[in-house]
Amino acid sequence: MAAHLSYGRVNLNILREAARKELREFLDKCAGSKAIVWDEYLTGPFGLIAQYSLLKEHEVEKMFTLKSGRLPAADVKNIIFFVRPRLELMDIIAENIISEDKMHSPRDFHILFVPRRSMLCEQRLKEQGVLASFINIDEYILDLIPYDGDLLSMEYESAFRECYLENDQTSLYHTAKGLMTLQALYGTIPQIYGKGECARHVANMMLRMKREFAGSQNQILPVFDTLLLLDRNVDLLTPLATQLTYEGLIDEVYGITNGYVKLPPEKFAQKKQGEASKDLPTEPKKLQLNSAEELYAEIRDKNFNAVGAALSKKAKIISAAFEERHNAKTVGEIKQFVSQLPHMQAARSSLANHTSVAELIKDITTSEAFFDNLTVEQEFMTGVETDKVNTYIEDCIAQKDPLIKILRLVSMQSVCNNGLKQKVFDYYRREILQTYGYEHILTLNNLEKAGLLKLQSNSRNNYPTIRKTLKLWMEDANEQNPNDISYVYSGYAPLSIRLTQVLARPGWRSIEEVLKMLPGPHFEERQQLPAGLHKKRQQGENRTTLVFFLGGVSYAEIAALRFLSQMEDSGMEYIIATTKLLNGTTWIKSLMDRPEAQTS
Repeated sequence: MAAHLSYGRVNLNILREAARKELREFLDKCAGSKAIVWDEYLTGPFGLIAQYSLLKEHEVEKMFTLKSGRLPAADVKNIIFFVRPRLELMDIIAENIISEDKMHSPRDFHILFVPRRSMLCEQRLKEQGVLASFINIDEYILDLIPYDGDLLSMEYESAFRECYLENDQTSLYHTAKGLMTLQALYGTIPQIYGKGECARHVANMMLRMKREFAGSQNQILPVFDTLLLLDRNVDLLTPLATQLTYEGLIDEVYGITNGYVKLPPEKFAQKKQGEASKDLPTEPKKLQLNSAEELYAEIRDKNFNAVGAALSKKAKIISAAFEERHNAKTVGEIKQFVSQLPHMQAARSSLANHTSVAELIKDITTSEAFFDNLTVEQEFMTGVETDKVNTYIEDCIAQKDPLIKILRLVSMQSVCNNGLKQKVFDYYRREILQTYGYEHILTLNNLEKAGLLKLQSNSRNNYPTIRKTLKLWMEDANEQNPNDISYVYSGYAPLSIRLTQVLARPGWRSIEEVLKMLPGPHFEERQQLPAGLHKKRQQGENRTTLVFFLGGVSYAEIAALRFLSQMEDSGMEYIIATTKLLNGTTWIKSLMDRPEAQTS
């Protein structure tokens, strides 16, 4: 059991167990010993559903990464390919199978597409002459993966790019399917709200799917009261800004992948007395980050400036607990102390780890470069000099700072100014191409297409109006004891989360004008519940809203929603779902076109 998935209002372990059950059933179809050949991208998400022990119970003896050439030797009866439906992967599988056939090995081949079967992929296998080699061709519908007690992600890395650059709605279909699975397990969601083109598409698909399955309505009391679908392009600003929560900064600096972070090992070396420190570890330190760890659950969503105080307070509590051993006189007291020891030791090691992580992050946040970058971001957000070439961006380009950093800042200036003036736009474009290479013209075109970079049209800049109406900038945000969501960016309240907050109270009718200024339609739908399944709300019972971000969400936005859930008077608890967990860097990277990557 993954206990941390069941601590909240909604027990997400039910979803995880349903996914595990399907996996077991598929493995049992392939009788005998097995080797799994993994599409590398799937190993992380699968690790959150099933550990190796579950696979072992079902006779999985070997695991390999999918790569061209011959398969590694394995004395097993079945070879199972776990892959995403990508054509380039089919060519590698064909190569693997043809080299196996030459060896005349009597093995059974199976292929499991995640999350859906694809006619195109099967056609490609047929063209390569290997389709007939497969005994089982199946799909494993892994849409929404539980990451934490209040967080689900599809980890669909190209969702934003597909929707806004390629006009491909596959990810929206998977989203609608994922939401139908969720409703099958947790009951029909009575109210659906949405903002944006993609949100409208997903809601339409859900309602159509519901009509198609009209006869098989499930008799489950609804767990969720409301579903809010939000397009990422309704709020392009938030992911571009540097996140200032503890978890957000870990992601900005080191990157969190499938709930794990890899950190420089030097900080974590255990030096023993009298030992030379020449044998420093060279492997990165890998830490798992979720609410199963008590201390992490406590500090993850704090503004980084409040983390130091929280850690030192924790350190005092832990050392006081260890001091208790001197007061234990009777056998009973000693026994009680010993029984608490494992928990105390785990707490001490957790504290040591997070103190080291916080020191690593602090080295960066106290640097001049970090401060200068943040100052420019905050100037843009407050509308200071957004309509001319920014000298800091000029300097960064001249020093050949990382291209992604430049693109984040230029995009931010463009979004906060409702586009750049022609001469500013041309200047940045010319400087970037001359400094970083003309192949990046494709990337700049992609950013334009996605709406991150644009030329100013004659229409008015609506950002100041949106900022004032929704109170997106709060002077003197309280970082230590926050009273508003703006603490996650030290002053800036994420637009996406303000929309969520206003929807709960007083409702979107109060901001009708602002909603019209933001891209895409806004709408409300109601789903009929079967008779007798209407929730009778207890006095003081909170409502539960599932907020689904189409195109990705950042950890700072998640922290802001958790803050709203914990507010005394909010009367609302939020569960967060998304197509992908992202930050400004991974987001811009997904929109880049790198010719060198395409030719290699």
